Amino acid sequence: MGSKSRGLGAGKKLKKRRQEARWKNKWYTKRILKLKQKSDPLKGSHQAKAIVLEKVQVEAKQPNSAMRKCVKCQLLKNGKKVTAFAPGNLAIKMIDEHDEVLIECIGGTKGRSKGDLPAIRWQVIKVNDQSLDALLKGRIEKGRR
Repeated sequence: MGSKSRGLGAGKKLKKRRQEARWKNKWYTKRILKLKQKSDPLKGSHQAKAIVLEKVQVEAKQPNSAMRKCVKCQLLKNGKKVTAFAPGNLAIKMIDEHDEVLIECIGGTKGRSKGDLPAIRWQVIKVNDQSLDALLKGRIEKGRR
């Protein structure tokens, strides 16, 4: 193609070239076409309520060999099923089936999974509108539903 255009009327062509070049950047394309919001089960929001379907154990990635305690839950807003990590020692005992939980993003790079948890991108922060952290530290008792 050669060098970029110069001259008095070149501004329009330079602007057009820059715009075409931007579409080759995947982060720009993702942002402009809102691909994250379309593919994300939470639809771009930070937190969402869900109903616990079952408790599961997920094997950690190499070199760790732990069984991480997680819950499979169904989002109330759109009915999609996701797996969320239950952080904290014995936290899974505070969560029962059919409980309402609040889940949030786990905070991995670029919205992906964090640490040794394969394909798990969310964590539980509240159970039946009570903080999971406060339940674990014994500050509050688990409420009846």
